[in-house]
Amino acid sequence: MTDEETKFAGGVAVITGAGSGIGAGLARRAGEIGMTVVVTDINADSAEKVAGEIRDAGGKAEAMVVDVSQPAELDRLAEEVFARHGAVRLLVNNAGIETLGFVWEIPAERWEATLNINLHGMIHGVRAFVPKMIESGQECWIGNLASIGSFGIMPTQTAYMLTKHAAQSFSECLFLEMQVKGLPIHVSSIIPGSVKTGIFNPEHGGGESDFGSQQRKIMHQMMYAYGMELPEAARVIFAGLARGDFWVSTQPQMTADLIAGRVAFLQEQATPALTPETRQLLGVD
Repeated sequence: MTDEETKFAGGVAVITGAGSGIGAGLARRAGEIGMTVVVTDINADSAEKVAGEIRDAGGKAEAMVVDVSQPAELDRLAEEVFARHGAVRLLVNNAGIETLGFVWEIPAERWEATLNINLHGMIHGVRAFVPKMIESGQECWIGNLASIGSFGIMPTQTAYMLTKHAAQSFSECLFLEMQVKGLPIHVSSIIPGSVKTGIFNPEHGGGESDFGSQQRKIMHQMMYAYGMELPEAARVIFAGLARGDFWVSTQPQMTADLIAGRVAFLQEQATPALTPETRQLLGVD
């Protein structure tokens, strides 16, 4: 029996935004190691497709429609899952969107969606689930989706990156709060590097300018040229969760390199500057 199976088999996993991308990969992996998977997504068909794949492979899964941008939806999710299953062993706050473009060109609605899905969905997921986890008295795990973007800066990805910087600090503080209270709840910051998903697909944009749409196309091509395969990333993530790691990186060296660059930037209190690679990517002369 693997470490993942020892820790997680027989338990319930709730994964937000699991109808596609990393969330779907994690949901499938949770099913493989013997968890009952609650596949949540704003898109009913996507959620049911992934849940059906898990069941077809011999696992246990159910789909639920949840809009994580609405705190009341996460309250409902927690109420229904605990009422049905009695306990949740693993919560993964995964739901997120990528927004591209200059700050002043992104429509207000897209700004609000990015903040509400990427950041407030995580915050209110924790707020809704942790009290019930505490009441259960059982050992539990929470994985929050950060990003290698949590440690970098990139013009035209400002909306996404600021949410991931915030997600990292949220997880760090949450980890310490569990220590203060002496709770058996493990907190991990899940840090994907480049993983092959559909996050940069054109249909996932929202009111982006022509420039933003072009950047989305370029990022999609780069991801599929150099990214990690999704099943491999899901295995790496679950192995880290099972070990109780706080830092759970799909590509640890990539994370380490970005952190080293960020540390140097902060220590030097350097002025932000465009790198040659960024200039080429953005077409800056």
